[in-house]
Amino acid sequence: MSDVTAEPLHIIETYFECCGFDHTFLQGGTSVYLWNLSRAFARRGHRVSIVTPAHGRLDDLRSRHDVEDLDYDDRYTLPLVLDPEVWKDFPAEVPLELRTTAHRIRREDVDLYFLSNAYLDRLPDTFYPPYGAKGNDLTFFKPLVFQVDSVRFLRSRFADERAVVHAHEPYYHYLLPPALSGDPLKSVVTTVQSNMPITKKVYGPEVRRLLAELGAPPLPHEAPALPAGEREAQRQYQERTHLHYEYRSDHLTVYDLVADHSDRIDFLSPGQRDFYSGFRDTPFQDLFAALPVAGTVRRNAHKQFVGGCAISDSWLAGDPDAVDRAEVLTGLGLDPERPTFFHNARYAVHHKGQVELLRAIDRVLSEGLDANFVLRCISPTGIDDPYVHDVAKRHHGRVHLEWERVDESRVFAYASSADFCVFPSKFEMDTFLIAQGEAMACGAVPVATAQWGMAHFLHDAPKETGTGFSVNRSFAEDDALLVAALADRFREAVALFRDRPEEYRALSARAREVARSFTWERCADLHLEVFSALWRGEPAVLGADDALRQGWFDLLPSPVWSERPEDVLAAAVAAGDLAAVERLGPVTAEIGRRLFDAAWERADFAVCEEVVRRLPGLPAELTAPLRDRCVPGADGLVYRLRHAERVELVVPSPRAPEGRASAEVTAWTRTGPGEFTGAAPPAGSAARLLLTLSNGRVAWDEVHGG
Repeated sequence: MSDVTAEPLHIIETYFECCGFDHTFLQGGTSVYLWNLSRAFARRGHRVSIVTPAHGRLDDLRSRHDVEDLDYDDRYTLPLVLDPEVWKDFPAEVPLELRTTAHRIRREDVDLYFLSNAYLDRLPDTFYPPYGAKGNDLTFFKPLVFQVDSVRFLRSRFADERAVVHAHEPYYHYLLPPALSGDPLKSVVTTVQSNMPITKKVYGPEVRRLLAELGAPPLPHEAPALPAGEREAQRQYQERTHLHYEYRSDHLTVYDLVADHSDRIDFLSPGQRDFYSGFRDTPFQDLFAALPVAGTVRRNAHKQFVGGCAISDSWLAGDPDAVDRAEVLTGLGLDPERPTFFHNARYAVHHKGQVELLRAIDRVLSEGLDANFVLRCISPTGIDDPYVHDVAKRHHGRVHLEWERVDESRVFAYASSADFCVFPSKFEMDTFLIAQGEAMACGAVPVATAQWGMAHFLHDAPKETGTGFSVNRSFAEDDALLVAALADRFREAVALFRDRPEEYRALSARAREVARSFTWERCADLHLEVFSALWRGEPAVLGADDALRQGWFDLLPSPVWSERPEDVLAAAVAAGDLAAVERLGPVTAEIGRRLFDAAWERADFAVCEEVVRRLPGLPAELTAPLRDRCVPGADGLVYRLRHAERVELVVPSPRAPEGRASAEVTAWTRTGPGEFTGAAPPAGSAARLLLTLSNGRVAWDEVHGG
């Protein structure tokens, strides 16, 4: 690991919001991340610079900090090439005449550079343009203006200096890697801060024009998207998953821009990296594998690393045992003798699973479960869903609901007074989930979704090493399966607390220990190891275990095939990759059975059918369920799969070329364990079945028997 005796680096952090040094200037969690990481780098003796917009708050900053006005006066014209399909009442190109100044604050050996101009100073209260500005107000381009300004400032201020430029969230810095790729003195590291759709795109002519203005080499043409009509049911369904959206062919993929031109790609957790590499077990997995961006991921796989994230030093410095639980809960109108569950997140019903959370709470409290629920659903405009308020009102004395931002000390008191913390996040949108770690650091036993991005908290680990309770991942809105699973976990958690207190205390201690291992010093070490290798010019190499875990057998170093054949075989069986199995040797009956069984559990019936074709001697108890899983019945079609929890028919809608359309989705009726009945789709509709399995995996199947 790196230390202060290593060669000092110059690390330039840049993001649209880097204001974690001042709580009055703070909007989102990325600011907190950046400030804590920057301080940790500086403590190791490295030079750290932060570049961010001033957001029209210079006078405010001057009232609390020593602000130095730099000798920087950059006057230029920024050409905005507008998408005519979006900006209908605007000219095709708008020239922005800009004058950018720079200002510096120095804190804890970190230089913070604030860029100011007519666009960067807009929205001083919210910083971020509202989505409604798109197509209506050029303020929408404030983040894009910052990208151009940050490149120009880096080139001016640090022109002849060697540095690692650490940029955050691809959507907010996609111009930087291609613009800086020709600078031999600058290495660029991109951090995938959130799981935005990996297929998110931006208007191509606009990007190409700005990169040309910045002197970047011309971009290659992107590979064409799927032909019209191909995988139509899968494509139309994705709008429900929040994992993928479709764009016209004149758009460019943001992830391509950052991955192809950055030197390294940083993730906040191992699970986030693995999820973003293949989207395994989600409704998007099959479609992702067929899209050009899957090739982008593979050709840049060697650049990936996990720099991690952490819990703030101030939080870890607090003493949960010093909090008066009885006083805190009584003050909220709750009985401190009851086991208490705590939820702390912004109000985002689809992201945070709050619809299902409220339904599960309503269910168990109506049944008489003796428990408290402290719910913080943070929203500056309040909560507009009457059902949320109805649940809190009907279960007064058991549920405390609030949505205001409060001082951290109050949140710490809530977390320290809780016995369990609840985080039923959905659609794999969370990438580390600091709030869960904070509650666990106070001893709250987690009840949380088994999302890969949260796996480091070990709530889904085996009993010997686990920290709490898990529910399956969810990729459906208003998910009845998630409601039922949460209700079950609440009952189990209360029973554990009441009946097996020693076991509860052991889980609580383990949760606290695991969460407190995520420190900014550890996070700095992980980053500095990679940054130092970049500084030394060492090439990035894809690890064999990473390639095996993702099923990237074409990227596997040749010696691994002969040195670790059992590991390769196990990975090939798990991935259903018959070509990789055959490279190791003939597909014997024993290996074929392993392939079939693994594919059957994944509901990967194409692999099952290929194994049957190659090995016709497989027993009938295997082949009959494969052949007869979807057959005509008295009321339509009958689908049988013992480990299916939900079956939905997805019928694509007609759509115009390059337009979007939403599929019609119908849940089939469950008529018994692993058995479902539904109407056959219209002939020629290209319908597909979407299966949710008992382990949470979501898979696609053809519609047979119609």
